[in-house]
Amino acid sequence: MRIVSLLPSATEILFALGLDEEIVGVSHECDFPLRAKTKTAVVSSRLPKEAAPAETDRLVREHVERGESIYAVNRDRLEELAPDLIFTQDLCHVCAATPEELGAALATISKQPEIISLDPHDLGDVWRDILWIGEATGRRERAQELVTHIGERLGRLKAQLASHSDQPRVAVLEWLQPFYVGGHWVPEMVEHAGGIDVLGKVRTPSRRVSLQEIVDAAPEVIFIAPCGYVADQTRDEYMSLTFPEEWYSIPAVRDGRIFALDANGHVSRPAGRLVTGIESMAKALYPQIEVPVKAMLGMLAVPATNNRNRAATAGTPTF
Repeated sequence: MRIVSLLPSATEILFALGLDEEIVGVSHECDFPLRAKTKTAVVSSRLPKEAAPAETDRLVREHVERGESIYAVNRDRLEELAPDLIFTQDLCHVCAATPEELGAALATISKQPEIISLDPHDLGDVWRDILWIGEATGRRERAQELVTHIGERLGRLKAQLASHSDQPRVAVLEWLQPFYVGGHWVPEMVEHAGGIDVLGKVRTPSRRVSLQEIVDAAPEVIFIAPCGYVADQTRDEYMSLTFPEEWYSIPAVRDGRIFALDANGHVSRPAGRLVTGIESMAKALYPQIEVPVKAMLGMLAVPATNNRNRAATAGTPTF
């Protein structure tokens, strides 16, 4: 079987199922595991690589409003690779090529592959997709083992949190310029971690919010997880920003409970590592619990502001 994955999440799952040799093509954003970067890229972005976050947001919105994909599918490479199976999605046109873009590329190639579209809206859908991919690729047992392992980790976490009744109010910021809050499976992740998401709604898309909405929600903890960023990138961007005075009235900011997450691997991509993201959130909310080392490495506490004097009064950040 020859497989092309247009989704970083599907690529991650395929590798986890041991389909290294079967994967012949990926998207330009498929970077986990590292072996994924050795595969032929059949998708490229139409956006400038060095665009600032605010500019990226503007360009993305303009493309979406015009009904245009921000990604280009290379028809000639698909022809050369001759895949039997292609994994794609129609959940978020900011995350992958649109069905129309893929359809146009496939219209003239000689071999027509099977297309599987993964469109998860919550954690249950993500775990289901792992099983679906396993079924479609002849790796049913391995997929079941992965889902069982995820369930065991969540079970261990739930047992540790059972004695904690003080659920902190949480906001998950998926973008900073402008502010967006995470949706779909993200509020569910917060719930599994022992918190209450005060802005996001499960099974609904991420949405843009104003600073006043964040202030009014009064989160006690803020997770910053810009789509496509790792924790270090997130911290650096946050530290480069200047916030208005209202920002410092938010309890999470005032108390120094702001954390940068590895969104690229643990929050944005609907694959198995979301369980690590849940553990990272839980560790930030309840420092006394035990979680795997990877979860601790995927989370960084950040100062409340880029002003050093002010940051010193807002808790002790740990880098």
